[in-house]
Amino acid sequence: MTEKRKGFKIRAVAVLLIAVMVISMAGCGGTKTSEEKTSISVYLWGTGILDQYARYIQSQLPDLELEFVVGNNDLDYYKFMAQNDALPDIITNRRFSLHDAAELQNQLMDLSNTDTAASYYTTYLENYRNADGTINWLPVCGEVDTVLINKALFDKYDIPIPTDYDSFVSACREFEKHGIKGFVSDYDYDYTCMELLQGWSISELTSLKGQMWRMEYENPSGKGVGLDDEVWPGVFERMEQFIKDVGISAEEAVFGYDQVYRAFSEGRAAMIRDTGTAINTCSGFEGVEPMLIPYYSQDGEGWLLTYPAFQIAMNKKLETDGRKKDAMRVLQVMLSEEAQNILAAGQDVISYKKDVELKLRDEMENLKPYVDANHLYIRLASNDFFAVSRDVVQKMISGEYNASQAYAAFNEQIKEEKIDSETNTVTVNASYPRGFKKDGGNKAASAMAGSLCEMYDADVLITPAYNLCGPVTEGEYSEKMIGYMVMPNAMVTGISREMTGSQVKEFIRCLVEGDEGAMKPFNLGTLPVVSGMSIEVSKGDEGYILKDVKAGGKTVADDAVYKVAYTNPAGFYNDLMNNFADDNGDALFEIQGTRTRDAWVEYMKQGGQIADPEDYITVK
Repeated sequence: MTEKRKGFKIRAVAVLLIAVMVISMAGCGGTKTSEEKTSISVYLWGTGILDQYARYIQSQLPDLELEFVVGNNDLDYYKFMAQNDALPDIITNRRFSLHDAAELQNQLMDLSNTDTAASYYTTYLENYRNADGTINWLPVCGEVDTVLINKALFDKYDIPIPTDYDSFVSACREFEKHGIKGFVSDYDYDYTCMELLQGWSISELTSLKGQMWRMEYENPSGKGVGLDDEVWPGVFERMEQFIKDVGISAEEAVFGYDQVYRAFSEGRAAMIRDTGTAINTCSGFEGVEPMLIPYYSQDGEGWLLTYPAFQIAMNKKLETDGRKKDAMRVLQVMLSEEAQNILAAGQDVISYKKDVELKLRDEMENLKPYVDANHLYIRLASNDFFAVSRDVVQKMISGEYNASQAYAAFNEQIKEEKIDSETNTVTVNASYPRGFKKDGGNKAASAMAGSLCEMYDADVLITPAYNLCGPVTEGEYSEKMIGYMVMPNAMVTGISREMTGSQVKEFIRCLVEGDEGAMKPFNLGTLPVVSGMSIEVSKGDEGYILKDVKAGGKTVADDAVYKVAYTNPAGFYNDLMNNFADDNGDALFEIQGTRTRDAWVEYMKQGGQIADPEDYITVK
């Protein structure tokens, strides 16, 4: 630690790290986050479920200290943690396939014989069953991904709403007569290409032959398994027919989200691919009356493609360290009807569990017959399927591939044995455990915060604890895994103007007590981590209260100035930033475009190291 940081008599420029998720590699093996309560670490796939959902789970389990951390939405991240014997207690992941999760099977608890697994509809549970009959992952509620239409346009031009594939094509052609595109989509994204490719063939993919092929592909023994020669050739034939029927032009192959939504919102397109979540967005567009219809198979049946909000798995070590019973309680709350309804707020989802009822909004009531008939399909979403679907579908749209060529190219690419080209480029020479102590804080989080403080040559770094993952594990890291120490969500850096001692204290108070634009901490793990200063906090009836902020053992002077770094994801800082302005009313913080992740990787590659942890907090 530099003498400049120790003295705190510094110049007035402050560094703001906006929208960064900082994660030190390796997991959470400890059993206590406080001296009184058993700890269970829960890694969340993204920030969107941190506040209301995680807060609710903690409220239902007051005798446990749940440590919520926003991890990476990538199974490779958890494979790395498992290799370092540092897997979290409970994992959630959104981009998921059993195929990609195979390497983690021996590290995870078998849930197949639990009451929780028994509460699922067998149809959906089979997508998570390993070849040996075990089940490690369970889906939460599922988002519906299908065709979104503007009913107002159908009414305006007196065009019948599609009820099968033929009437869907007929509607597209009728709209063309009025200069309106019948269907457009954002083919520049891998998920769109993958979902449309599968969506128009759900009837065949859910057939007995389709299910048998998927089971073979998804399981560990399926490494190198290509497409079958009965179901999948027809999938590409239907995609080719869809491209012709809808009249998708070559230039549409690289259409993005903004182009598609502008056309839809302005009445230049009648139908797009989207999810139930889009109902909220589109309801605010003038002249748009959003409504979802299913994908229609060639035989006329309607199907809904779904994908879970996330999947959950549990560390196998919970079975032997005395915490299994408590961890199962956490799992049951996470999958409960109340918790799933919190996840469903503002969007429309379906449940895969028999004992959970999620109400569809009026705009989606027409989909209820398909839900009741279990005409639901959980997408096949391995990493290979994402990437290869984009490559092949775009080439079909551009005219480079016909159906048979697309099938051959797709088959060849997913059969290829993937060679890990990642080499270890960074050595971490420190190891710190995660686990909150009321007198001192979290060593791993403190060490990581100190590293970023050093990296940006700041005097003080402030961040909510859920941004910092751990523990820090000594060992060799590839560039990719070093990059995963910093979350990829919307990472930019910003520069602040002068920040006085009084501003710093008020800023920390907002993060400790909760304020407009700052999430109110609901357990010890959601309190901020501070590097370069220390804070004293007390627990009151309504939450936590900031008692003091010290620098060098003394209460921070109001007129002192500091170079300060702050980290948080974008959605958690916007309003808070507006509360801090200079005398002219200008925002205290200004955004700068440098990607924090890139800076962090380069810093570590150039010899940067993990800082020593500090005793940054006392909770009374």
